[in-house]
Amino acid sequence: MQVKETVADGLKREFQVSVPAADIDAKVDERLADLKDKVRLNGFRPGKVPTAHLKRVYGRSVAAETIDKLVRDTNDGIFSERGFRLATEPKITMPQDQKEIEDILEGKSDLTYTVAIEVVPTIELADFKSFSVEKPVVEVGESDVDEAIKRIAEANRSYADKAEGAKAETGDRVTVSFKGTIDGVAFDGGTGEDIPVVIGSASFIPGFEDQLVGIAVGETRTIQVTFPTNYASETLAGKPAEFETTATKLEAPQETTIDDEFAKTLGMESLDKLKEAAKGRLAAEYAGASRLKLKRQLLDRLDEAHKFDAPPSLIEQEFEVMWRSINAEMQSTGKTFADENTTEDAAKEEYRKIADRRVRLGLVLSEIGEKNKIQVTDDEVSRAVIERARQMPGREKEVWDFYRSNPEALAQLRAPIYEDKVVDFILELANVTEKPVTREELYKDEDDKTAA
Repeated sequence: MQVKETVADGLKREFQVSVPAADIDAKVDERLADLKDKVRLNGFRPGKVPTAHLKRVYGRSVAAETIDKLVRDTNDGIFSERGFRLATEPKITMPQDQKEIEDILEGKSDLTYTVAIEVVPTIELADFKSFSVEKPVVEVGESDVDEAIKRIAEANRSYADKAEGAKAETGDRVTVSFKGTIDGVAFDGGTGEDIPVVIGSASFIPGFEDQLVGIAVGETRTIQVTFPTNYASETLAGKPAEFETTATKLEAPQETTIDDEFAKTLGMESLDKLKEAAKGRLAAEYAGASRLKLKRQLLDRLDEAHKFDAPPSLIEQEFEVMWRSINAEMQSTGKTFADENTTEDAAKEEYRKIADRRVRLGLVLSEIGEKNKIQVTDDEVSRAVIERARQMPGREKEVWDFYRSNPEALAQLRAPIYEDKVVDFILELANVTEKPVTREELYKDEDDKTAA
């Protein structure tokens, strides 16, 4: 066998491989000898089928199978001997001429093919003990808890019927029945019966609630609205519609007394217990936001400390995923690059930089995990699946079955767990100091798109 490196350009490598026909023929004979005791052919006792006859019957299929395995084994040998880590699947170019293929399968000609790869560069890891990061910390104050309780009370506000003949005002809850049409034609999902609407809650199509102000029980109005351009249904997005709407009930919001009795309506023993639960939930929210900020700082330090050329194909794959998402979002919202004070070319350049950063950080985190034998256990993945199932009440079995039968989806759950474990490993070595901040500071810039 001969292996000749024909391309060595940056992270790209290409090899020309020649396998003598005699080597292929020997491998085919080995395989046929193995089949001899297993196949059953009419006219022959088990294990007594002549190899020459087997070759006539199965020769071509065995040769094809043998060549496929030989190519895979040869390529694995080439990569392992040179210490290559592949960035993508190898691109193998086999002979295309039909006569040449026939001669190879019949053992009359050597096999010559090329294999092109893109490799992961050698990554020299930084000394993580030299890293310094700040962990933002927010103490949960009494005012935070009081605001949370007020929000809970608002969400659980009670309503009482308004007097006969009363008119709807902002804040009132109006129960309505409606029939929607577009250009006079009814559409799917446009009909509703006894639907409660709180005026000013912004829970309906923009403009719908405002036109309910002043309506009385039994009154029918034609409400004219336009569906948002980013509406979930593409057939309705951006289209004007009319809703023939009848008010069937009108209720005014009642003052909520925040006391032990209110807490009991929520299943808590007392107001103190409700405050305790609210404080715990806020502490968990702040801890999550703090963790996110700390992680972003750490990723920035990793980015600064590991500058190398990432495999172009991986960058392109990451960019394409991001760019499709950007285009889909812009189409759904009706926005243009000009609306964002940029151009398509400038936006592409910016997102290619982000894709490059994400790929490099992914490779660095993978290298750290591999060198330090960081692994995700099956139990950790199972807990993630259970947590995902809990988020969809009534569909737990469906979610569980989906992940159990979908390896790619399971890998998507495993990836963030692995990343967090690597981050925790680095944080144990880094110098982490706590920095008291306000709630506003904690949540500032949390939508930074450059975060990996």
